[in-house]
Amino acid sequence: MPTSRGRRPTIKDVAARAGVAPMTVSYAFNHPARVAEATRATVLAAAADLGYRPDSTARALRSGRTRQLGVVVGEHLSYLFDDPQAAQFLAGIADVCVTDNLGMVLLPTRGDADDVDRVLAAAVDGYVLWTTTADDPVLAAVAGSGRPAAIQGGPAHPGLAHVGPDDRAAAAAVAEATALADATPVVISFPLDRRRASGLFRGRDLPTDVPFPVTAARLGGYHDALTRAGHDWADVRVAVVQRNQRTLGEQAAAAVLEEVDSAGPVVILAMSDELALGARAGVADPQRDITLTGWDGSREASAAGIWTVAASLRDQGRACARAALSGDLDHQDVPWRVVAPAGSTANR
Repeated sequence: MPTSRGRRPTIKDVAARAGVAPMTVSYAFNHPARVAEATRATVLAAAADLGYRPDSTARALRSGRTRQLGVVVGEHLSYLFDDPQAAQFLAGIADVCVTDNLGMVLLPTRGDADDVDRVLAAAVDGYVLWTTTADDPVLAAVAGSGRPAAIQGGPAHPGLAHVGPDDRAAAAAVAEATALADATPVVISFPLDRRRASGLFRGRDLPTDVPFPVTAARLGGYHDALTRAGHDWADVRVAVVQRNQRTLGEQAAAAVLEEVDSAGPVVILAMSDELALGARAGVADPQRDITLTGWDGSREASAAGIWTVAASLRDQGRACARAALSGDLDHQDVPWRVVAPAGSTANR
């Protein structure tokens, strides 16, 4: 029974009840191989009788491990659950945490002055970072923390494992899977900076130093494919949205298509399946000749007639978690493939 009302039993109470030294109790919980099985059984029975539970903080201090993995994401916390692909990435991290009996600490950052302090103060054994900007001070702080860390999508940074596909090559490939040369191209892009300004632009208006590496690489891939198809990138219409949300893809497509000649074919290159599915809903005339590409390899996109890129974010989440736990800093290039619309035999 508990020692007394309101007082939490201590390791000394367990030792007294079991008739052993306090160090033996510590070994029974933290290093069971160091005590005889019968002794450990006596200690555990005494602990159960007293209602004793080991102090996880003290255990972490003794072992130097918290058994927690920190996940740093430069978005609102709800984004990890609302965005389908972010949720897949988080699920991959969770797979590893379940297997290794670890906890997960979610650490949202929004460019605030205290971001670095909050991230470094987290009681975690390592970090996984969702892609961020190249100038994010959290990158250098985590790399110098002495704890292993991995980042999905980039930017590459000394001291961090980098996990991700060749976004530029994949973006070019999915664009070139369509009849680009004979169509008017339109791009629906992720935000270009932390201000998340949205709007309709031309290729000539875009900054040359987009700080989000995934966005920059995909724009580069579209540029490569369109240039090879004979288009002038400077004239290409680019709709920039604030977030990866289907409704924003719908609004962007509706707005940009008002500027495009309705008589000819159009190819819409969207940076995600969510944006592509939204763009499909934003096409007012269902008879209009429009080809859509997305990204994420979702079945819904393929079934809706959208070309897409498959590069499993769940697998990337697992790879990041493994790298963050092992300290393996080698770059892990993620395999990808272009997926044709359902019913097509043109998958690459």
